[in-house]
Parts: sequence; C-alpha cells; structure tokens
Amino acid sequence: MALRKGPHLEEAAKQPSRRTHSADPAEAWRVCVGVVTGPQGVQGAVRIKSFTEIPEDVAGYGPLEDETGRRQFDLHLCGVAKGVLIARLPGIEDRDQAEALRGLRLYLPRSALPQPEAEEYYHADLIGLSAVDRDGSPVGVVTGVENYGAGDLLEIAREDGRTGLIPFKKDIADVNLDRIILDPQYLT
Repeated sequence: MALRKGPHLEEAAKQPSRRTHSADPAEAWRVCVGVVTGPQGVQGAVRIKSFTEIPEDVAGYGPLEDETGRRQFDLHLCGVAKGVLIARLPGIEDRDQAEALRGLRLYLPRSALPQPEAEEYYHADLIGLSAVDRDGSPVGVVTGVENYGAGDLLEIAREDGRTGLIPFKKDIADVNLDRIILDPQYLT
C-alpha cells in the first residue's frame, strides 16, 4: 500500500474536523497543503513549507484558502530555498505584509487533489477512520500517519485511552470502506 502525502501530519492529528457545512461530500473535506513560514526579502515574497508529495505542486491545484475558507490566495512560485518554496501572493507588497502571514495555513478542497491510484491513500483520507480488529471489535481511531524512515505507521487512539502505532502494510492494516481493519498483534 502506498500513501500520498496530503496534509501535514501534526496538522491533521491536532486540528478539529476539517469538515465544512457543504452538502457535497467531495467538497466537504479541506486539506492543509502548506504553511507560510515567514517573509523572504523586502518585496513581499513569502517562504512556504509545502506538505505535498512534490513540493512545487502546492501551487498547481488552484487557489488556496486560509483556515476559515474566507480568503483565497493565488500562489506564484519564485524559487526554492533550504526546504521551503519562495512565492508571491497578490496584494502582498512588502516585508511587513509578508511577516503578517507567518503561520498562515494554506488549504485546498479535497476534491481539488487528484484521485489516488488503487492501494494508494492520502493521509487526510485515513485520519479519523475507525480502527477495528479482524473480528470487527473496535480498537480505536486513526489520529495520525507517521514515518520515521522504516515505513508508514498509523497512530491509533485506542478505546482504552492509550495511543499506539501500527505498520501501514497490507495484511497488518487494511483499508475497508470507512474503516481500517488491524491485526492487533502488531499494535504497539
């Protein structure tokens, strides 16, 4: 199974539900795809940490929104520097205006992202799924997706209040419609 990097993992786990009041389920999910980390230079450019699989793609899905969905931003990439993208936003003309955007999270409707291939999932699609064991008994809820270098791990908030990690590998953690079926012997 493969994962497509979607939202920033800590973002997804700590944010309240990203559901909006849209009646269309495809439009209901909003995904955090980047964050403004600060100004770049004195002419209003900003530094953006992208949470997309290919960092430059953050500007390719259409206008981005702030957390409330009230402000839209048309991102124009200017360059790359030390793990961040350099970009211009319309109306941001100086360093002070760019500094005021520090910490601004940038969102897209889930429907703006391409559909994942078979056996491929966006992190945002996994977070919030219920986790059950092979017998269907509740185990908990997926609260995050981590990767410390040896493969993807699902973070599970267990029914008993503890948190555990389980490898996101076929036959250990299988996605089945709106839940994940776990082999609990692998849950730490």
